[in-house]
Amino acid sequence: MIRHRPNGSGHAYAETNDQRVPVRPLAGEAVELRIHTTGNVKSVMAEWKDGVSSCELVLAPRSYSSPRSASAVTEGFTHLSEAQPERLSSDGSWATTTPTLLYGRRYQYRFRATDDTGRVTNSRWFEFLAARWTSDGGSLTIAGENRVLPGSVEWLADPDGIRRVRFELPLAEGEHVVGFGERFNSVDQCGRRLDAVVCEQYKDQAGHGRTYLPMPFAMVLGGESWSFHIRTTRRSWYDVGVSRPDRLRIEADLGGENSEHLEVAITLGPPATLLSAFLGEVGQPEILPSWVFKLWASSNEWNTQARVLEVMKRHLDEDIPVGALVIEAWSDESTFTAFRDSVSAVREDGSAHQLADFTFPEDGAWPNPKGMVDHLHEQDIKVLLWQIPLLKMRPHPRGQADADARYAVKNNLVVKRDNGLPYRNRGGWFPLALMPDFTSPEARQWWLEKRRYLVEEIGIDGFKTDGGEHAWGSDLRYADGSQGDASNNLFPVLYAKAYGDLLRSCGKDPVTFTRAGFTGSQAHGTFWAGDENSTWEAFRHSIAAGISACASGIVYWGWDLAGFSGDIPRPELYLRATAMSCFAPIMQYHSEFNFHRLPLRDRTPWNIAERFHDPNVLTVFRRYAHLRERLVPYLSDQLEAGLQRGLPLMRGLFFLDHQDRVAWEFPEQYLLGDELLIAPVTKQSETVWPVYLPAGEWVDVWTGEHLTGPTTLRRPVPIHEIPVYCRANYWPRISYCFQDLP
Repeated sequence: MIRHRPNGSGHAYAETNDQRVPVRPLAGEAVELRIHTTGNVKSVMAEWKDGVSSCELVLAPRSYSSPRSASAVTEGFTHLSEAQPERLSSDGSWATTTPTLLYGRRYQYRFRATDDTGRVTNSRWFEFLAARWTSDGGSLTIAGENRVLPGSVEWLADPDGIRRVRFELPLAEGEHVVGFGERFNSVDQCGRRLDAVVCEQYKDQAGHGRTYLPMPFAMVLGGESWSFHIRTTRRSWYDVGVSRPDRLRIEADLGGENSEHLEVAITLGPPATLLSAFLGEVGQPEILPSWVFKLWASSNEWNTQARVLEVMKRHLDEDIPVGALVIEAWSDESTFTAFRDSVSAVREDGSAHQLADFTFPEDGAWPNPKGMVDHLHEQDIKVLLWQIPLLKMRPHPRGQADADARYAVKNNLVVKRDNGLPYRNRGGWFPLALMPDFTSPEARQWWLEKRRYLVEEIGIDGFKTDGGEHAWGSDLRYADGSQGDASNNLFPVLYAKAYGDLLRSCGKDPVTFTRAGFTGSQAHGTFWAGDENSTWEAFRHSIAAGISACASGIVYWGWDLAGFSGDIPRPELYLRATAMSCFAPIMQYHSEFNFHRLPLRDRTPWNIAERFHDPNVLTVFRRYAHLRERLVPYLSDQLEAGLQRGLPLMRGLFFLDHQDRVAWEFPEQYLLGDELLIAPVTKQSETVWPVYLPAGEWVDVWTGEHLTGPTTLRRPVPIHEIPVYCRANYWPRISYCFQDLP
């Protein structure tokens, strides 16, 4: 067999050993044609036609290394696995390079493989054109002040249509560019290249320059103050002063029609005005209930009712208040609708179950889910359940999962490919799974009704809408008629929205907890910053992610404090991260599945304390947990008031004065609402920490010392204190929060 996928897997960054490179070539360059063969193939040739002449190209054996989003699916109920590169053996991998391409030629090729018996196998014919950049072809519309530099607009076209557009915007000396969604590498993107495409990057997002939550929006600050929003759902690229320090170069994919159009909104004004205008266009965040500002607790190894209740009781015994519990490993991980070990009759028509349809064995993992949730509600703890937007197909599904898959395919409820077949997940996490099509009203209703009993009867308060980044490839086709290149980025937006709609229809607040998203995600629930190791570096990168995400309109943002993966953080990192998270929009801890191996990797404060024989961990964590409870009214009031003015709850100092040059030297500092300034300690073994106070009167919340800004100081930072300053005129209203803590 000969396998050749001209576009590869559709992964935004990874090439495969069976694709065309580049996928969209330019006139004047050559192309590498790659294939993969099975069987005892001894030689491979390619028949090559350029519309004028033909020739044969010899393919040679090759080897490639291609990154994968995750390794092979893990055993049992462990839905997270270590991301590893996949080494592609030279066995069966072949490649050749074509002649230089000319514009206007329609190139055709196919492959011929000969095995060791002399048998010849031919592939089908493939076809493509070379493109070139030209100064005309499409239309670029600017809403607002036109800042596009004259002569910079170019269109990438081939004889069949227009593929991309690129143009330049001015970038003055001393300006800073912030936004682009959630960005881990830096708050200021000047001097960097980046793109906007939803990508599952398991850990080290900063090192790879990738993100689950991109947006084609940014603010240019430090000078006049303006923003741009590329009104597209397709992939776009940004060169922020790299090629030329006075240029911001933008490139965006188009639909490939003969007449293409791109709109760019440019807005002038202070940062609050810029963000307010953006949110007014793409969707306003919703005011969520105050409990979302309490401490959230989670671990993948809390995978039985007994364990959940044990851990929640331990929180109570340790006097650590919890507001929300996220249960990840609750389901059969085949349907994501039934508690593991529960028994119910298979519904061949794929219809929804009710609670009464299930039997919960007393010796099973979850003997009484409703009783458990009722008990937690009595303790004022809300409960969220983990979800994945996939129909698991490996190993081959059985029972209800099999019936659901057959029903979904038969009734066109899943995303398809351009050949009409169902799309099968191309990532290493739940490989080959089917994906529900949330552009279809019928698919949404079917998918959500199967989960309704969890909310209406068991009493679930929200969902962790994980795994929204599995739509890869331009060959995907959605029920609303859109194609993958235009709608893949929107999949996580529609996913979170669908679950929010379910919760509303059940009389609940639309609390979802999501990591992937795009433009429009602002209006749908809460977010966390994906998966990270427990390192100081990841701590710093997560702060950058939070400030940039909030600058893009994601107001309910948090992270797995001190990381969730690998060995547990040492006490210093854990407590510094706890202190920062106490002053983030969402405060939560979480830990990865480790097969229950000892010692445990739970990120509970008592586990950290016991592992490192440091009882101070519990003391300090308890202090911040109680402080967080006291801050809930402030957080609720400040979020609502801020949204009325286009201000996120967590905001970089540039929202206060974007022309303050000293403030840009402290990118990890931020404001929490109007009144509190936070300066996280992000390096190991620090005993004093530099802090910048902008203009105004401030009070150190721990000492009561009054200070006048602007000023830079070095503050002592014992392990139980994070530098926090309050506006002096507000201090009498909030000082009680910081007094007489346990």
